[in-house]
Amino acid sequence: MISEETRDYYSLGKRNDVRENAKRLRRQYLRYKDAEIVYSIQHKKLLEMASKAGAIYRIDGTVLINRDIFDKYLEQFHEPSTLAAEDKP
Repeated sequence: MISEETRDYYSLGKRNDVRENAKRLRRQYLRYKDAEIVYSIQHKKLLEMASKAGAIYRIDGTVLINRDIFDKYLEQFHEPSTLAAEDKP
């Protein structure tokens, strides 16, 4: 008497798929397609920024982006919060 929704929830296959997707996204080196999803940046802009950061690795036609290098590069665009300044009288 288990509903279809409950059966799907306990499905080992689906749980393994979720784990594999999470693992793929946590990797140190990402392909462009994965990096576009992780960083929510369009392909052309991602290519430009990763190139400026020096985070691109080319191996036999495969292009990888080093997350550590790219994350450090992105930090230069971080803007501090303005909320604390607005709260002061």
